[in-house]
Amino acid sequence: MHSFKGQYEHSIDDKGRISFPAKLRKLVNPDAQDRFVVVRGIESCLYLYPENEWLNVEAALNKANNFTRAGRIAKRNFLRFAEDTALDKQNRIAIPSDHCAFAGISSKAVFIGMGQYIEIWSPENLQKADESLDADAFEEIFEQVMGGGNTSDAD
Repeated sequence: MHSFKGQYEHSIDDKGRISFPAKLRKLVNPDAQDRFVVVRGIESCLYLYPENEWLNVEAALNKANNFTRAGRIAKRNFLRFAEDTALDKQNRIAIPSDHCAFAGISSKAVFIGMGQYIEIWSPENLQKADESLDADAFEEIFEQVMGGGNTSDAD
């Protein structure tokens, strides 16, 4: 299975369409049929899921208990901003204007491959996120994620 990776910056036209990066397009599973779901991200960005990957997200969300506050809030605040979209004949993707406003995207967008999905950032918000993470914090986070959560140094 191929995974999305890399960073690509593209301009947005006056109708809110962005050229979908060719290197990422080659990695889209044919099962997605060039259809995607765009949703507001947890940070000030958007998440773009190929339709086949979105089905996995929905399956996970369906496991959330609707009778708990956390389950309802998670589903409500993720699914209510989910919008279907597809590549057009020029391999552009249309992003809803309210999604662009949420992510601060106006004239340019940065696509970042995140494995099974793609983040879409405004260059300014991405720069702020990058600047807010110093090297020591990144190292600690990377060790937690890739090292099994044990951050203590063995002397």
